[in-house]
Amino acid sequence: MLAELGLDTAVLPDAVTIERPRNPEHGDYATNLALQVAKKAGMAPRDLATALAERLTEADGIEVAEVAGPGFLNLRLKADAQGEVIRHVLAAGETYGTGHSLDGVSINLEFVSANPTGPIHLGGTRWAAVGDALGRILAAQGAKVTREYYINDAGSQIDRFAESLIAAALGEPTPENGYAGSYVADIAAEVLRAEPGALDKPADERHTTFRQAGVELMLAEIKRTMHDFGTDFDVFLSETTLHESGAVNTLIDQLKQTGSLYFADDALWLRSTDQGDDKDRVVLKSDGTPAYVAADIAYLRDKFERGFDRCIYMLGSDHHGYIPRLKAAAVGLGHDPDAVEVLIGQLVNLVAEGKPVRMSKRAGTVVTLEDLVDAVGVDAARYELCRYSVDSPVDIDLDLLRRHTNENPVFYVQYAHARLASLQRNAADLGLATPGADEIDFGLLDHPKEGELIRTIGEFGSVIAKAAELREPHRIARYLEELASAYHKFYDVARVLPQGDDAADALTYARLALCEAARQVIANGLSLLGVSAPERM
Repeated sequence: MLAELGLDTAVLPDAVTIERPRNPEHGDYATNLALQVAKKAGMAPRDLATALAERLTEADGIEVAEVAGPGFLNLRLKADAQGEVIRHVLAAGETYGTGHSLDGVSINLEFVSANPTGPIHLGGTRWAAVGDALGRILAAQGAKVTREYYINDAGSQIDRFAESLIAAALGEPTPENGYAGSYVADIAAEVLRAEPGALDKPADERHTTFRQAGVELMLAEIKRTMHDFGTDFDVFLSETTLHESGAVNTLIDQLKQTGSLYFADDALWLRSTDQGDDKDRVVLKSDGTPAYVAADIAYLRDKFERGFDRCIYMLGSDHHGYIPRLKAAAVGLGHDPDAVEVLIGQLVNLVAEGKPVRMSKRAGTVVTLEDLVDAVGVDAARYELCRYSVDSPVDIDLDLLRRHTNENPVFYVQYAHARLASLQRNAADLGLATPGADEIDFGLLDHPKEGELIRTIGEFGSVIAKAAELREPHRIARYLEELASAYHKFYDVARVLPQGDDAADALTYARLALCEAARQVIANGLSLLGVSAPERM
């Protein structure tokens, strides 16, 4: 087409932007291509847009091509051309919407990584839902994703946990800065069942016994809780193993040789201010012991040695300092700092009857994943946590999520799927065997609401690609709500199944195929969020 205008295709941008106008009167799709290339083409944008519109009008599948404003092109497709989207969905099935933007990219995705000192709290629950969804979305774009959980089992918090278990086993009050809640007594009792003489050991041996057994029992419970929530990990890596294997000391020696550390105040420092940190960080203390950050860098080195192209960390709201630290560590290890990505998640609050819910019956001090699931179920919890950008705090209204009304977002989307599944069952009961997609006349789907539903279905692939690119699973949830809305609006004005003595006609089969395509896309989208697509509600 550009050649017909005497233009070289070299003027085209790497990506041509095509969007749906907010106002349907402006057409089905719009592009600013003429504005992008007019200068290189040596033409006024509106003149170039007019020339392109004239040729596009002659193209198969385009009904109208109009110029708007300074050089925008508004396009309206013929109904049969739009119907090709339905054919693609029906042919691709569960794979519809997947892409290849991350083919061959190996990604380490670390999320949750809560200390094994208590049940998963709400912040970890958010990452369990969002992290798992992000892993599914990245994989849908062709990435090889490894989901990883870092076990922080080498710090002083583990010692406090062990002493809390011992106190509970002895029937004594929780130590200062210790861990409270009924789960501590439950784990202490399990340790004693496994080793009845644990309390009779010398103090240091007793501490070691409760420390090791307590962490193992807590971690086993975390794994079970995560699995029940629909989130499983490929790798659990212990911080302790990094120290015991010598990986931390080896890392420090490597950084010394590369010049990434400098000596000051009898300690070795990482130049993290080079990556925007507010101060450089101590890696080796003046007494010769590694600082906490040393294990973090050794862990990053371990990931790179395992061959990952990108390392994504999903951390809590109080971990902003890790961003420059980890990027500086990547540079010190000889890698591109952009190979490290850190997503920071904001706080989650529960609200019931208009009031904050702050205490857990089991954990004592914080609301846990199990508290949320007990209140609203796995599907509602996962969907609601995935529905918002992670950099925004979330207030979860438990009363809303318990309602079976359209005000409840997860119910609204799942109900649309169940309604569509019911439609297909009813068609089968009427003996309507849908013909092959190639035999259906999609040109009959010329109602504005049919066109809106088709165009919304057609956006699914680009929504997944953008969600993967920006690491934003909430885009999938918001899209599903838009798709459910488009379906409900279509169903309100278009009769699908014949009624009474009416016989099925070509339009019946075209609409049934459209509905099946909508059902498939909703199911695919919910699957990316780890949420079920019920066929009955």
